[in-house]
Amino acid sequence: MSNSSPSQAVSTVVTFLEMKARPRKLTADFDGKPVTIVHEQNPSVAFYRYLYDAVGRDYLWVNRKWWTDEKLAQTILDPAVEIHCLHVGAEIAGYAELDFRHSPDVEITFFGLMPGFIGQGLSKPFLSAMLQRTWRDGTSRVHLQTCTCDHPAALPLYQKAGFIPYGRTTETLTPLED
Repeated sequence: MSNSSPSQAVSTVVTFLEMKARPRKLTADFDGKPVTIVHEQNPSVAFYRYLYDAVGRDYLWVNRKWWTDEKLAQTILDPAVEIHCLHVGAEIAGYAELDFRHSPDVEITFFGLMPGFIGQGLSKPFLSAMLQRTWRDGTSRVHLQTCTCDHPAALPLYQKAGFIPYGRTTETLTPLED
């Protein structure tokens, strides 16, 4: 997807992926980069909207933009939902949202990097760190979805990590005007 969001509806193929066993090798090796991952407890709606827009803008992440502040707060402040930010030095490089509300199934609801950090070898170790977090005692399945509007490396990354596609559908995304 280009850096300019279209102003009209876009058709996309959504792929649903799952992992039914903890991967044998989960290493979050950031190759010596000054990286920390922060569990953002009780993030503000404004901060969450910033993360969601900064990471998803180029990939037509629009669903949560339609949500009211109240609905969004109800989700992101739920104790069973975790927001994790990847920091490189003092900068936020990406974020992930983990949803444990339907445990033993865990969903990686959102996962991505800020545009300036794409291509720096951060996705694979960040995903490994989030998988370590999801595979708690009792977890039986971790699932996520990606679509053809996401970064072209997303689907291959998830499959290399051990996710298996179990379904596909076509959806229409309607971008919001800024």
